[in-house]
Amino acid sequence: MTSILTNVAAMSALQTLRTIGNDMETTQAHVSSGMRVGEAKDNAAYWSIATTMRSDNKALSAVQDALGLGAAKVDTAYAGMNAAIDVVKEIKAKITAATEQGVDKAKVQEEIKQLQQQLESIASGASFNGQNWLVYDDTVDTVADKTVVSGFVRAADGTVKVSTTTYTLANTPDVANGDNSNVLFTKLNDGTDPTSGGILGSEAGALGVTTVSGTWDSTTTVFNMDITDYTDEDMADALSLVEAAFQQMTKAASQLGSISMRIGLQEDFANRLTDAIDKGIGRLVDADMNEESTRLKALQTQQQLGIQSLSIANSSAEGILSLFR
Repeated sequence: MTSILTNVAAMSALQTLRTIGNDMETTQAHVSSGMRVGEAKDNAAYWSIATTMRSDNKALSAVQDALGLGAAKVDTAYAGMNAAIDVVKEIKAKITAATEQGVDKAKVQEEIKQLQQQLESIASGASFNGQNWLVYDDTVDTVADKTVVSGFVRAADGTVKVSTTTYTLANTPDVANGDNSNVLFTKLNDGTDPTSGGILGSEAGALGVTTVSGTWDSTTTVFNMDITDYTDEDMADALSLVEAAFQQMTKAASQLGSISMRIGLQEDFANRLTDAIDKGIGRLVDADMNEESTRLKALQTQQQLGIQSLSIANSSAEGILSLFR
């Protein structure tokens, strides 16, 4: 039946054109944003997962910054400890040279004094952002544990936490009980005179050194040692003291080196993890631009045909006029 009041063909063509228009709007949004899931209404499950993982990636980015800060603190302490080890090596060499008969110990002591002052300078200067891991100042370091951020973890139950690596400042060595110090000095009173404690400011007994001479002062430390009036037995004790300090410094440097290595590995892992999460998010929500461009071209063609069909449906009613001529 042909009717001038109800044009069924035009209505059908218009409905088809509306559907094509909606599809084009969706496809154009995908093309312009590059995402097939840009809002929760597009795919609630994928959108939720992607939003959560983007949040985790931001946290990982913060962890990477924290790792960089932690690495700087550890590397500063490690550099200072290595520099101090080199100085102690020199002191050891000077003491060894001073054991030779006829050597002017006073002149050697002057060199040792300069090296001792250099140790203090190294200890005081090995500071990053106000933190010094080579000097334990009991007026500042109320907590001996120094921590650096090492990771961000999301558990299976959805809970999140930040993991840390701890480096405890041990200011008083007790070698007899297997406890070694890892700081050079316990405290610098006025910037010039270290108090007892630490590796270099500890007395011989604390370093596990047994004196072979009854005249040598067992409270002598690497920092206050003066070989000017030492006997041969005292020189042997002094050499043992320096060697004991050297061994503890080597252990401390090993600790710092291990932490530095772990931080480096964690930084590399964090970078890889961030990339993996980005790829995973992309697989869920990114649009395939080849597919979208093909679909857009097809929809444009369908739209043109739909417009043509609607035009034909609308013009069909005009044919009725010829029946009344």
